[in-house]
Amino acid sequence: MTKISKHLKAVNAKFDRETLYSVEEAVKILQESAKSRKFDETIDIALNLGIDPKHADQQVRGMVSLPHGTGATVRVAVFARDAKADEAKAAGADVIGAEDLMDKIKAGEMDFDRVIATPDMMPLVGQLGQILGPKGMMPNPKLGTVTPDVKTAVEAAKGGAIEFRAEKEGIVHAGVGKSSFAADKVIENVKSFIETIQKARPAGAKGTFIKKITLSSTMGPGIKIDPAAEAEQKAA
Repeated sequence: MTKISKHLKAVNAKFDRETLYSVEEAVKILQESAKSRKFDETIDIALNLGIDPKHADQQVRGMVSLPHGTGATVRVAVFARDAKADEAKAAGADVIGAEDLMDKIKAGEMDFDRVIATPDMMPLVGQLGQILGPKGMMPNPKLGTVTPDVKTAVEAAKGGAIEFRAEKEGIVHAGVGKSSFAADKVIENVKSFIETIQKARPAGAKGTFIKKITLSSTMGPGIKIDPAAEAEQKAA
């Protein structure tokens, strides 16, 4: 039988797992539960969507720039040459290259979290599809990661822009801040993410789109959010 710590018992006593809470209430509970931790926990959101991602007209994918960033350090690799490489370096890119960068990736050297490429680099980057694709790192013009404006792309990635994509079960999840953030900043990030997903509703989605929302922290509980209440707030 699993032993429940005193801390977890105290946290569980503050909420009902079957009750639907507002974002504000959920953030308060999570931040209170994180106070005794020795590290800065990540606040995560998961949305269960009424879609079947296997169908082309029910894909949910995109980018969102959270108002207050994620609090995470993002290492960015950029495929670019000459002036564009200099532009990427000035913007704060961590790894920059062309054939040399391709060789490093093929050798398994991937100490970065995001990949950006200028359009002329795509014939080169295309050779890495089987490596970058499964990791969700393949540059995509629809996500703004294939662009001649590498400065803006690098700054967005460093500033907290995150990619979201529905998994095979129709679930979208992301880190939306740190427990050390001011509560209002976490709340604004959460609401911004939910609003972005609502706007990304695909043409093929039928019935209720956002079926379930859960907020959690790295070591904390999962707290259910009322999707209908969030939708009503936006409509108002």
